[in-house]
Amino acid sequence: MSEPVLYKTALAKAMNLCSQREMCASEIESKLESWGISGSDTGKIISLLIKENFISEVRFASAFARDKFKYNKWGKIKIAAHLRSKKISSASISTGLESIDNDLYINTLKSLIESHRRSVKAKNQYDLKAKLIRYGLSKGFESSLLYDILNLTDE
Repeated sequence: MSEPVLYKTALAKAMNLCSQREMCASEIESKLESWGISGSDTGKIISLLIKENFISEVRFASAFARDKFKYNKWGKIKIAAHLRSKKISSASISTGLESIDNDLYINTLKSLIESHRRSVKAKNQYDLKAKLIRYGLSKGFESSLLYDILNLTDE
């Protein structure tokens, strides 16, 4: 295939991908690279996709944060780390994390801790609390929230 035809085909495929689901620039960049598109053409395609609003960092960050929280029950720390790995800006990450309802976030954490508490075997209260904190941290929740919730349930 000649260079202009390859460019147009890649652009059409990228537009199709972006219209099906939210994608970020780094995901499209890796797709274009796997299709054998050169670096200069990749830059042109991505800038055109951003200009035409096929790619929006803020929109992607918000959708990613809501989905990972709702379906995977991830905390904000884990979500932010994954967004940073996708080269999303800090401002977009903050906006994306703000799209998560705070009351729902706390209630989800409480229910996660409560359901995990039933399956954890611990020698004493201290051991149980440590295991629950480690579990919450592994899900990406803030340690201060975990301490607050676990200290409230002890009283």
